[in-house]
Amino acid sequence: MIPIRRIWKSPEVRNGLLFMIAMLVVFRLAAHVPVPGVDRAVIEGIAGGNQLFGLLNLFSGGTFENFSVVALGVGPYITASIIFQLLGMIVPKMEEMQKEEQGRARINRWTRALTVPLAFLQGYSLILLFGSQASGQAVFTDGSLFTMLLAMASMTAGTIFLMWLGELISERQMGNGISILIFAGITAGLPSYLSQAFSVFDRSQILTILLFALLVVVTIATIVVMNEAVRKIPVQYARQIRGSRLAGAVASFLPLKLNLGGVIPIIFAISIILFPTTLAQFFVNATTPAVREAAQWVVRMFQDQNVYGAVFFVMVFLFTFFYASVIFHPDRVAENLQKQGGFIPGIRPGEPTAQYLGWVSNRLLLVGATFLSLIAVLPTLVQQVSGNASLVIGGTSVLIVVSVVIDTVKQIEAQLTMREYEM
Repeated sequence: MIPIRRIWKSPEVRNGLLFMIAMLVVFRLAAHVPVPGVDRAVIEGIAGGNQLFGLLNLFSGGTFENFSVVALGVGPYITASIIFQLLGMIVPKMEEMQKEEQGRARINRWTRALTVPLAFLQGYSLILLFGSQASGQAVFTDGSLFTMLLAMASMTAGTIFLMWLGELISERQMGNGISILIFAGITAGLPSYLSQAFSVFDRSQILTILLFALLVVVTIATIVVMNEAVRKIPVQYARQIRGSRLAGAVASFLPLKLNLGGVIPIIFAISIILFPTTLAQFFVNATTPAVREAAQWVVRMFQDQNVYGAVFFVMVFLFTFFYASVIFHPDRVAENLQKQGGFIPGIRPGEPTAQYLGWVSNRLLLVGATFLSLIAVLPTLVQQVSGNASLVIGGTSVLIVVSVVIDTVKQIEAQLTMREYEM
């Protein structure tokens, strides 16, 4: 752990940490600003006890249940990022841009621009989703077109505001700003969950609560171990002539993480799994019977916990491999090793090294993807086994919290170490 005194003695790290806390306070204040014209009582009745709405609430950082101006969270921004990453795999020119600093800056500008129409469309679909679950009640106190457009514009502005806050936090190098905002939304709901649990506490439930607490501790420990697990591939560097001296061979290793993508595959999967329901909301009241029935069937299917769990499991599994293919390129690693005079003992440099790294990476990804997928559907599995919906471990929530904490601690340690060297 990082001693508090070390952080407090470093002005840059201390100010960066205080700035991050201030931005999280602003985020939580915005989470309690409701969309103009919404009926809060109707929204609270709809949001309770729905699996899909719980997923939306997680993805929006705890703002969904309030139907606040930041109810969409950073979802549209992440969706826009996924679109451009997919284009980078399909369009060669886009792939070349991702390798250059100026190209990445241009793609970031395009991502921000695409976030605006996506947020506007998702805001409209969110209104339709609430309306379809309202059971005849009016979501807005005034059902005029102006009120709906004002609500959509407010949620779009809220998403852009959160995107800006996330980038400000990331610039201070205290962690990934977007992930920290999601982390803040998850942890903000913990006090209310604990208060509800203690309000209905019964001595007969002591054993159940102890088992639940033990399961939580085991889950957190497993996530930490799997998140930090690394396969060290030995690398040998040949003798080199440096000036007039002959430098000896150097032994090192190439670390390959078991969980290469961290929590990103789950966030990607959440964004994609929400797309069918979001799209179906536009057609639930279509005049064509076939289209209307198909849209209603999609909404019903994704509200079924078993279907949702199966689809979510598959999506997380696939996105783990997809994200790994985006950030890890065995051929480039093999090329860099060869240029630096390094080689893996027993493996020839060049193409054989790339094939070996790809083989090892795929084996690690198989374990890591299965682990992430099980964590993602852990609430559904626990509920199916125990039959108790009140004591359910949010595996995705725990994973996000643990991953963000580990990443933030590492970045703070790096900042402190760098400034100690400067002194």
